[in-house]
Amino acid sequence: MTIHVGIIGGAGFTGGELLRLLCMHSCVEIAWVTSRGRAGWPASTIHPNLRSTLDLAFIDPSEAEPVDVVFLCLPHGETASSIERYAALANRVIDLSSDFRLHDPDVYEKTYGQSHPAPDWLDRFVYGLPEANRERIANSRFISGVGCNATAMNLALLPMARAGVIDRVIADVKVGSSESGAGASAASNHAERSHALRTFAPTAHRHAAEVRQLCGQFPLHVTASTTDLVRGVLATCHVLTTQQLSDRDVWQMYREAYANEPFVRIVKERRGLYRLPEPKILAGTNYADVGFEVESGSHRVVALGAIDNLGKGAAGTAVQCMNLACGLEETTGLTFPGLHPI
Repeated sequence: MTIHVGIIGGAGFTGGELLRLLCMHSCVEIAWVTSRGRAGWPASTIHPNLRSTLDLAFIDPSEAEPVDVVFLCLPHGETASSIERYAALANRVIDLSSDFRLHDPDVYEKTYGQSHPAPDWLDRFVYGLPEANRERIANSRFISGVGCNATAMNLALLPMARAGVIDRVIADVKVGSSESGAGASAASNHAERSHALRTFAPTAHRHAAEVRQLCGQFPLHVTASTTDLVRGVLATCHVLTTQQLSDRDVWQMYREAYANEPFVRIVKERRGLYRLPEPKILAGTNYADVGFEVESGSHRVVALGAIDNLGKGAAGTAVQCMNLACGLEETTGLTFPGLHPI
């Protein structure tokens, strides 16, 4: 079985990660990849890690022809404004932007400060987190991407959310620089960015809306800061619970939630350097490491979620969704275990 895929907007970091994963996928043939500004350039010019692996040049989006699956890697707002054209290109559409993650147009407007360009399409898209929506993804034509920070928080919180024990959450999220994308800006200037630990969203982080949509409408307060990593997200979620919980109670919740999940690992060790989730060792993988610590004698549990923002937080999960939607083994092309040391 060969799945023919196309990528709209393949010159960015997420597009490059998709190309890396798909060109090594045993069931995929990449038919084309687009870039308005780089049409005619070999893709390996922009993504040099793919030299001798990918013999493909960027084309202009107007040249895209029908395929089995199209991945949309466009900036916020651009997908929704042209969704009918993109939907005509493929049997299945996987959008990695934020345009179709939220199903309520009022929540979208409140979160992004503008009305949705195509509100009638919101209900057609399934939120593309397999750990929460596996069956719907497998039967859907339209699949939204996931927010990288939302993914780290969602996977950290989902076991307790399902158990109904969350009263309130305060989440501190640390992110790598690749989350800002490939475009140059004052904040990405090396002299300003290097060795920085900079809070960029003290309150009102947009990905909080995705967590509320998936995990529930409990009070959620998120602060996000950049770190000196290139790849990686670490969400440290201070969960105030409705009752005192023991370590054993929380272990049971996490085991029930993730016992059969191929890409979620519960990390809570008693010895070693990596006793709790650490994004550094997840670079290039589709794994999410989750863990927790119960504060004895209180109603507080610290829940942790670590991912590669370009992997499980974007391209990796998108390929996982493609596998499900096309009837493939879910883990196909995604079992790279990461590197250590790195």
